[in-house]
Amino acid sequence: MALPRPHRFDVYIAVGSLLGGLLLVGIGLGTRPSSDPITLFDGPWPVLVPLTVLAGCELMRRTAPRTALLTGTVAICADLVTQGNLATILMFTDVVYAAVLYGPLASARRIQWITGLLTVAGTLVPFAVWRVPEALLIGVVVGVVAYAPAATGWIVRNHRDAAEAARLRAEQTALLAEMDRAQAVTAERARMARELHDMVANHLSAIAIHSTAALSIDDPATSREALSVIRENSVDGLAEMRRLIGILRAGDHEPAAVPTLDGLTALVDGARANGLDATLDARHHDAVPAPVELAAYRIVQESLTNALKHACPGRVTVGLAQRDGELTVTVSSPYGDRDGPRAPGSGAGLVGMRERAALLGGTFDAGPDGPHWTVRATLPLREGVPE
Repeated sequence: MALPRPHRFDVYIAVGSLLGGLLLVGIGLGTRPSSDPITLFDGPWPVLVPLTVLAGCELMRRTAPRTALLTGTVAICADLVTQGNLATILMFTDVVYAAVLYGPLASARRIQWITGLLTVAGTLVPFAVWRVPEALLIGVVVGVVAYAPAATGWIVRNHRDAAEAARLRAEQTALLAEMDRAQAVTAERARMARELHDMVANHLSAIAIHSTAALSIDDPATSREALSVIRENSVDGLAEMRRLIGILRAGDHEPAAVPTLDGLTALVDGARANGLDATLDARHHDAVPAPVELAAYRIVQESLTNALKHACPGRVTVGLAQRDGELTVTVSSPYGDRDGPRAPGSGAGLVGMRERAALLGGTFDAGPDGPHWTVRATLPLREGVPE
């Protein structure tokens, strides 16, 4: 099987080390004299074999670190029976370092233990055999050549892994922050869409219905009355739009004047002015949290808007009851075929009312109930419920 292509930096290390080793051989510098007892092969030529092998191991220091270490270990042992070369030793220390840094984690741990044990053995065994202080230098040499690069590679590997883990955590944190921001933007858009629909749809529906009546009935008095209603709803709708635009520009999270249950009377009176036969039966005695008040007001407002657009002639009743820690809102309007003009509907009103009830942990139901269309919402009266 062909070995992977070596890294460019590893090629530079291998070529530079080989040339440096050849230079040392050329000028006759070795690590041991030919008279040393362990020098079995003297002269410059035997030194070239381990030098060349370790230069080849440097090419694999990143792509095949374990193979490079095993081959380099054999080469450094062969170098011991020659006059030796400083470049060969330095390349072996780099191969040990690279095996710990780039090799598998389990292999890196084993190299740490093996080089440590070899250092201890190289210190104690020679001293126990020869009983001279100079024998301790063997352990020092083994520690410098084997254990020191392994320990250095382990430290660098730990720092590299810690930096990578920190980078991944930072990316995850940034991703979570972006997801939270996107969810917050989506939630705010939905909230503002509900506010815009609830505040303006009532006025626009009244304008659409009365303008249709004015165009279809050729009666000056009727047209003048319809135009008066259209003008009134236009002015009110424009005021609501200006207030909402002001909220968006100022960055507020709630309208400056949040509608309350006390405003239901004016809301029902406005529905009567638009042509609905509407009545209000409000029975609540205790204080109601502001989010619940706003939700109840908007549900009644949207229900009256739907009645104006779709209900048959007849009485529209708005009921408000507080009992057992809940506020129940009921709006009932005649249901059936309608002969008069209709305003188009998108269904967003029902969705908005259901969302308002769900955000407060309440329930919502809307549908035909005999000859009437009934909207019923139950809102729990819990303090601190977000709207």
